[in-house]
Amino acid sequence: MEYNFNEIERKWQKYWVDNKTYKTEIDPSRPKFYVLDMFPYPSGAGLHVGHPLGYIASDIYSRYKRLNGFNVLHPMGYDAYGLPAEQYAIQTGQHPAITTEQNIARYREQLDKIGFSYDWDREVKTCDPDYYKWTQWAFVKMFEHYYDNDAKKAMPITNLISHFEKNGTEGINANQTEELTFTASEWKSKSEIEQQEILLNYRLAYLADTMVNWCPALGTVLANDEVKDGFSERGGHPVEQKRMKQWLLRVSAYAERLLTGLDTIEWSDSLKEIQRYWIGRSEGAEMIFPVKDSEVEMKIFTTRADTVFGVTFMVLAPESELVQQLTKPEHKADVDAYLEETKKRTERERQTDVKRVTGVFTGSYAINPLNNQEIPVWISDYVLAGYGTGAIMAVPAHDSRDFAFARTFNLPIPQVVVPKGEEPADTSTWSDSIDSKEGYMINSGFINGLDVPDAIEKTKQYITEKGIGQVKVNYRLRDAIFSRQRYWGEPFPVYYKDGMPNMLPFEKLPLELPEVDKYLPTEKGEPPLGRAKNWKTEDGHPLELNTMPGFAGSSAYYLRYMDPKNNDALVSKEANNYWQDVDLYIGGTEHATGHLVYSRFWNKFLYDIGEVCKDEPFKKLVNQGMIQGRSNFVYRIKGSNQFVSLNLKKDYDVMEIHVDVNIVHNDVLDIEAFKAWNPEYKDAEFILEDGKYICGWAVEKMSKSMYNVVNPDTIVEQYGADTLRLYEMFLGPLEQSKPWDTNGIDGVHKFLRKLWRLFVNREGQFIVTDEAPNKDELKVLHRTIKKTADDVERFSFNTAVSSFMICVNDLNDLKCHKKAILEPLLVLLAPFAPHIAEELWQKLGNSGSICDANWPEFNAGHLIESSVLYPVSFNGKMRFKLELPADMKVPEIEKAAVENEQSQKWIEGKQVKKIIVVPGKIINIVVG
Repeated sequence: MEYNFNEIERKWQKYWVDNKTYKTEIDPSRPKFYVLDMFPYPSGAGLHVGHPLGYIASDIYSRYKRLNGFNVLHPMGYDAYGLPAEQYAIQTGQHPAITTEQNIARYREQLDKIGFSYDWDREVKTCDPDYYKWTQWAFVKMFEHYYDNDAKKAMPITNLISHFEKNGTEGINANQTEELTFTASEWKSKSEIEQQEILLNYRLAYLADTMVNWCPALGTVLANDEVKDGFSERGGHPVEQKRMKQWLLRVSAYAERLLTGLDTIEWSDSLKEIQRYWIGRSEGAEMIFPVKDSEVEMKIFTTRADTVFGVTFMVLAPESELVQQLTKPEHKADVDAYLEETKKRTERERQTDVKRVTGVFTGSYAINPLNNQEIPVWISDYVLAGYGTGAIMAVPAHDSRDFAFARTFNLPIPQVVVPKGEEPADTSTWSDSIDSKEGYMINSGFINGLDVPDAIEKTKQYITEKGIGQVKVNYRLRDAIFSRQRYWGEPFPVYYKDGMPNMLPFEKLPLELPEVDKYLPTEKGEPPLGRAKNWKTEDGHPLELNTMPGFAGSSAYYLRYMDPKNNDALVSKEANNYWQDVDLYIGGTEHATGHLVYSRFWNKFLYDIGEVCKDEPFKKLVNQGMIQGRSNFVYRIKGSNQFVSLNLKKDYDVMEIHVDVNIVHNDVLDIEAFKAWNPEYKDAEFILEDGKYICGWAVEKMSKSMYNVVNPDTIVEQYGADTLRLYEMFLGPLEQSKPWDTNGIDGVHKFLRKLWRLFVNREGQFIVTDEAPNKDELKVLHRTIKKTADDVERFSFNTAVSSFMICVNDLNDLKCHKKAILEPLLVLLAPFAPHIAEELWQKLGNSGSICDANWPEFNAGHLIESSVLYPVSFNGKMRFKLELPADMKVPEIEKAAVENEQSQKWIEGKQVKKIIVVPGKIINIVVG
């Protein structure tokens, strides 16, 4: 009987569904283990072979932990809201819910074919009202809380109101948008609307004017990762910076906790460093620079207060409110033109493009509070409004971007004395007469001669004492813009009364998406929800027209998996106290500064208000690499419809053309399939080598435009899901990117057939026996038990697959068909190739699923060698090998080696001068 993988895989996939093999319930008698995949956005293209890489890895680990006695939660769902579905709806008029459901059905079909151990009873879809009810609920809770810096946690906004009523702002240390000061009587004298405006300054979910990436063609705000080189990733439309009233989440309030929390979780150092940089903690000083002939004061933040003596100009971010206040009439035209040009660049582009230097002068001058020098105030897009105060003091001698700006606009660069251990940015414009003693700026007074740390501290102390600044900790992390002018997203549970936002009560949730006639902005420029009829509360108050961004639904989905059918809570106390957090999270590094920051913030907020029991959501995180495409090429002779094979192309003038890899097998082109692939080639002629057309190849990104996308369905149909699973793991280390090469898949498939032959012969007879295993067979098995467990724990799945191949080869050489060896081997293999493992497990007479077996126990005693095969050398040259007992003493080894009959011809007529024995390794006999 042959290994009929198609029949076997269909059989066991049906069995798993019918018997709910992967259904998971709370079981206090077993330890829990929660394995999570970053859930996919279901695109119309479906999965290609690169997508399942992380899913296969998590599935192997889930099955392995289950076999080791753990109660494993391994769910799957869909990140179903997004711009692509909406754009398709705009083009076709079809409701995005329809295409999204079609795409989800396609993904589910593909995932099921690969044989994942997901508990589909826990499936979530972010577009399902029963799911986004809890996203809306969390938003309401954030609106109802503020962040108390002293308590270091979120607190009810009602506490803040009570404090204002008794004490005003005195004694309040809260995270806020801008610093406010008022007394209790002043608070009470304000109108309700004025009080609500003040509270927006503190709420964790708040409404404010902010700069956004606005795409007029798409009619919506875009996230930074949706913009590239000033154009939208989707459609390639121009994007500009625009100030708009938006909902924001006060993520910055949690900056320090997000930073320190990294020390408590098991993530890669590189991923932690990305987050640390993104959070961007800086200790420094906030200083006040008066503006000449004005009551305006400029606040700047600097980590190098000691360099204030070397300030030669000030720079404002283009978005700063001070721009309009400080721009003199004679400079207004230049400033307005510059601001218009800056709108075309995203903040990310402004941060990374260090070579591009632009700016414009305002006409105003600030006064250095330490030496009273006048300093020109410029505007440049290398300064960001959201970091620090949106204004900087420029010290070109100590900062490369300041130096480049000064050189570009011919601004002064001071004469300096280079401090200890500090490299100058450039010395080409410095004076030759530089004071040689250690210190900083010429005439810098009280910090001359000090090392850097001492100079910084002394300057900070000085500015604090003089009342011209304060010591401060700053963060690069920005509050998250939470509004999108789209249709296909979660509606905000917000209505407006007298122009002020109010939250819908819990019993009115979920607020579901309304029907609209088009998925475009209204003629007035309102978001698509402005087209909805009666989009207002029962008592006539208008509802919010914006929808939530993509990361809204993905920020707490891991919690909903714990208790997905609960109508009364995001997750019950019982479920959360049992599952607690994610033990293993597998996904891509592209989410390091988006999803992983926002979900950690979301979880910490829920922890603060007592909804979850763990401060950090993801205990261990592993990033899988990317599977790249292996492209194939044909070579067309220019000016003809003739194609020449790879190794003959040097004799012709050819053009290289990508060809669909699915009609190429081991780099040999299926000529008839090629003719049918494109009508242009139906009459093509071919110059062959050895009767074949050999294609060229290259490793590139897997992309439809390069025709190198490999559909996993094709692989499953040709080789089976178990082969696909093993092969994706065999390609290389999980964390590394590697090319997909179908040429190597045959070897993995042959391995499974060889495994099958240990159980079933070519005549279809079941040949497994109940004979007791010998020491060699036990050694092979227990070596594999140890190696597999070690490899899986280290996520070294490629070496585990190699060890399986070695094991099966060794058992074939030993002609081993013994149940005592083969049965535990199947358990080892089951996480990797579950279908064939289930089938052979059943053939061995076992009832039920192999998923419920026990992981084989490793016995180190079976790896102890009873004998050693020594290489015997004469004068350093190995002549033969001699097998001796492993416990033989050195004198006995020497005697046995010399007396061996094979030694006689090398000793004959010579004297044995010395015998060197390294126990267990070598014997060297020196003769002369």
